[in-house]
Amino acid sequence: MGPATSTEETAVPCLPHSPSPNQTLLAVTLLAMLAACSAPSPLTDPAAVGPAPVAIAAISQPANVGDAKRAARAYHDSGAYARDLAVVVTEARSWLNERTPQVSRPALVLDIDETALSNWEVIQRDDFGRIIGGPCRALPEGPCGWAAWDLLGRDPALQPTLRLFQQARASGVSVFFITGRPESQRSATERNLRNVGYDGYEHLFMVPDGRSYDSAVKFKTPVRAGIERLGHKIIANVGDQPSDLEGGYAERSFLLPNPFYRVP
Repeated sequence: MGPATSTEETAVPCLPHSPSPNQTLLAVTLLAMLAACSAPSPLTDPAAVGPAPVAIAAISQPANVGDAKRAARAYHDSGAYARDLAVVVTEARSWLNERTPQVSRPALVLDIDETALSNWEVIQRDDFGRIIGGPCRALPEGPCGWAAWDLLGRDPALQPTLRLFQQARASGVSVFFITGRPESQRSATERNLRNVGYDGYEHLFMVPDGRSYDSAVKFKTPVRAGIERLGHKIIANVGDQPSDLEGGYAERSFLLPNPFYRVP
């Protein structure tokens, strides 16, 4: 047999030692990186970012006036306004054609401004402002007071409404104008209507001088009631404002487009 062999491993002593300079630098770098990761990022700090966007989105305000004016001008100038107006008047003409033979003493009621006549020139000059008083000497630039403008009597006819008027007259329908214009403008208004083709209507009703109404409904409704008391049957009432049509005394009412101003 050979000499005996031991199976125990020889233990290697763990001798103390000092870290090298490179090891020290690495440890310091790692500690600095860990400290940076644990600190809050300036980009995610709520105090640095400010209020959350949801607070801004929650604000509610009316439509911007400047944006609304640009949209109204584009609506008119693109031809969309004229097309929409023609669509409504075509429906009124169809109704008039259907109903006229069925009614004794049929009548048609028309508003004037933005219904029979167009004020687009002064609307532009006043930048969509309803300036009632004041002179109208600065045309074509403006501004121009609406009362002074009406006295000039130079509004053009809205052609679809003029054709409706002519159809009514040709078929024996009595036509009445009811307007919020004051009685003092009668001569200029009648001249304007006549000059653009509205001739042969039954009567023009105007607001008495010195009277005012907080809504056109309070003036126009009693007038329509009076027309029917005279024996006429109002088969159609056409206007550009809801207040032209509210209050009844018409078989059907037709609202023309008007995003340019509102009359209560």
